[in-house]
Amino acid sequence: MARGKNTATSTSNGREPRTPSPTRQSAEAISSVTSSPERPLSPLSVVVPPEEREIIRVSNYNVTELKHACDDALKRYLSRPDLFKQSHAHTDVKLALGWLSVFVAGGTAFYGYKVEFEQSKPVVWAGLLLYILLTSLQALYAYFVEGEVVFVGKRKSFSKRILTERITISSRTRPVTKATPPAYGLSLSYLRSTSGGKSLLAKGKHHGVKEYNAFFDDKGTMDQERFERWVAELVDQALEGKTS
Repeated sequence: MARGKNTATSTSNGREPRTPSPTRQSAEAISSVTSSPERPLSPLSVVVPPEEREIIRVSNYNVTELKHACDDALKRYLSRPDLFKQSHAHTDVKLALGWLSVFVAGGTAFYGYKVEFEQSKPVVWAGLLLYILLTSLQALYAYFVEGEVVFVGKRKSFSKRILTERITISSRTRPVTKATPPAYGLSLSYLRSTSGGKSLLAKGKHHGVKEYNAFFDDKGTMDQERFERWVAELVDQALEGKTS
């Protein structure tokens, strides 16, 4: 009796049909999610080659160094070409106020040097008050407006329509207690819209905390891959519009 066509095909070479490995299946799953027309590219699908990383080593006893290392690693990772374009608006405003105060101080000092003391008093006083005002504005802006924000990213994608995304991330250190070591905390705010911001598609807020010793070994060397994976998971939750 003749065998069916399908049976002959499957047994002609004496090998069993090949099934995808778990790694390949997970990669395909990520690909199918990120290729969705309304689902932007997830950071989980972005792999950073090891040769592009520099060794980061800090003191485990200096919490400020630990936080700055994490902040810098976060900005480097999320500002990659495949992900977000970092906005430097906060830095630009602070730099502008700082340079203005320097110019005012320099101009006032030069004027006071060239003009007699009694004659230069009104201008020197005005310059001094203006300098105090500018430096105060810089400090107030950093405290009330920028606050704990370490990253503001934007990106646009096109699939049937133009999608605009904006993500804002703030960081802080959870203080040491008797029961817990110092930890790195992130707060994410995400918006996805279209039609020039007129139509809101997704909105999410997400939080995450991880102890510093999860990313730094005993010598203070940072495991950047593990840190980036944690950040990517938090951002992915925000992209889905989840709130926590």
